[in-house]
Amino acid sequence: METGRRAFLLGQSPSRARTLPQPFRPPWAVAEAEFLDLCSRCGDCVAACPTGLLSPGSGNYPEADFLAGYCNFCADCARACKPLALNPRRQERPWQLLAHMGEDCLPRQGVLCRSCEERCEVGAIRFSPRLGGPALPWVDSLQCNGCGACVADCPTRAIRLAPPSSSPLQGN
Repeated sequence: METGRRAFLLGQSPSRARTLPQPFRPPWAVAEAEFLDLCSRCGDCVAACPTGLLSPGSGNYPEADFLAGYCNFCADCARACKPLALNPRRQERPWQLLAHMGEDCLPRQGVLCRSCEERCEVGAIRFSPRLGGPALPWVDSLQCNGCGACVADCPTRAIRLAPPSSSPLQGN
């Protein structure tokens, strides 16, 4: 199903649908248009996810909800996907996402917090000391795998996952 037709069936105008952000699909999802064509919305990938990351989203298509879980890259969802809408054989990396720190980050407000660093198993979130306030976080994009474990642990929801910028070190 093409995106315009999907938007129409969801009661959205095609022009509005183009401006809406695409949902985060499960890891190893093929390109969005192909994903919508292949995915049968059976829910097998959602049931197979051991961390609770996947849930039925708009139109019952599976989406990754980083406030509910994180990805441990076990590939159980991909193994459960019979129509191959999730296909690790076609893509080496499960997705191109990195953690980005927003302005609501507590250390940026002068409050000591390191919950994201403590949760990051690969050590991609680091803190740089500064005079007159708590150390500030930065993300090493060469280390960050986009698992999203830091997102739910952030007390102010200041962390978002997004495609990487051109810089290997994210100061924000």
